[in-house]
Amino acid sequence: MIVAGQHPNIVSPPSNRSRNPRQSKSTGQIRIVAGQWRGRKLPVPEVEGLRPTGDRVRETLFNWLQSDISGSRCLDLFAGTGALGFESLSRYAKSVDFVEPHRVASAQIKSSLAELGQVADVHQCTAEAFLASNNSTFDIIFIDPPFAMQCQEDILQLLCPRHASDGALVYMEAPSRQVFSENWPPGFNMRREKQFGDVTARLFEISKDADS
Repeated sequence: MIVAGQHPNIVSPPSNRSRNPRQSKSTGQIRIVAGQWRGRKLPVPEVEGLRPTGDRVRETLFNWLQSDISGSRCLDLFAGTGALGFESLSRYAKSVDFVEPHRVASAQIKSSLAELGQVADVHQCTAEAFLASNNSTFDIIFIDPPFAMQCQEDILQLLCPRHASDGALVYMEAPSRQVFSENWPPGFNMRREKQFGDVTARLFEISKDADS
């Protein structure tokens, strides 16, 4: 059952007791950490399941990406608030494709882009639908789905080689308690991994022979 205002990727709303603390805390804003829009605050709609990546995690992630982000083609595959995509644009990514199925959330991303005077593609569809219908390649791909989905490994399998450029970087965020087989797709090499309390961030690099 999907309730009114609920993110379409959430099958049923988690209870208050089991919900990730960042899901239940509603700030109403995201803050861009660095770059040309450093400190800029953008509104976040009240949609169940939206879980913006926190400032501390984003700061660490983009420290990892600091030599790669400028001029890159990025894919924010579970955009939600658009926090990772906006941070990329602020740090001079060449382009960002935002993928977000929820009508209100995707509309807010478009509104924030207009407010920033920035042009980017916003796709109102699921990650799976986008990957099935789009043949573009990307240099940096963000995979940060609603934690209740636990679909990270499935999405990794769909990425390579069609959507990733040679040497592409793939960021994956997941609850620390989530169990992975660690049977990563061929060519995926762990570049960074760090735990932030109940959240674990991983950065993969795809080798050039990932499709062999």
